[in-house]
Amino acid sequence: MFLTLRLLSNRHPSFIARTVFVKNNNVDDASRLVNRILGKEGILEQYRLTRYYEKPYQTRRRVNHERCKAIYNEDMERKIQFVLRKNRHDPFPGCS
Repeated sequence: MFLTLRLLSNRHPSFIARTVFVKNNNVDDASRLVNRILGKEGILEQYRLTRYYEKPYQTRRRVNHERCKAIYNEDMERKIQFVLRKNRHDPFPGCS
């Protein structure tokens, strides 16, 4: 443990930030953590998109679909927030 800390103490912070430690020889948990980190940073999505050539019409369709989905999600979030605001227990919070 101390050897590991001493070896990492003189490393660059970006190296340490991207390092996943395997605790108690549990490789499955470490691989899940790596997959979660890569998924959150969008690296897996970028890999999936650049793995094969995407024809221009497919790119246009994908981009248009992503835009429509973003607009839909934004509207749905606004509606959900409206419903949650209207259906609260105390209709006038902060006015006691």
